[in-house]
Amino acid sequence: MKLRDYLPPENIVLDLAPPSKAILIRQLAALAAERLALDAGEIVRVLTNREALGSTGIGAGIAIPHANVQGLDRHFCLFARLAKPVDFEAVDDEPVDLVFLLLNPQNRSDHLNILSCIARRVREEEVAAAIRRATGVQDVHSRLCPANL
Repeated sequence: MKLRDYLPPENIVLDLAPPSKAILIRQLAALAAERLALDAGEIVRVLTNREALGSTGIGAGIAIPHANVQGLDRHFCLFARLAKPVDFEAVDDEPVDLVFLLLNPQNRSDHLNILSCIARRVREEEVAAAIRRATGVQDVHSRLCPANL
């Protein structure tokens, strides 16, 4: 499984500036809804319900909000680098600035492989640092999705 199969450059957003976790989720849902022609309110609802089970903030400034979405026929991934970290109730209580949104079709369990792929890649300290200092979308994409991985 390769992250580049799920994360095209056009799904990378830099310097998003939400003031809170709730607004971040709404912004991510709006971006996804626009790209997928789905209802943003429904995406917010499923993401919020998933976050109520426990934060998807995995630590080290990284969050991977994810949920199953009715009407989705393929996995959808979006990456946002935030202009300023926000409290995401992460496991380490640190604010997040690197956020992957993963939306999945109903009744499929293969999203766990994608979650694992994302977590392994971005938990590498040098990769996260390079993403934080990258100057453009292509630079971020090449760090997240190198040709050899």
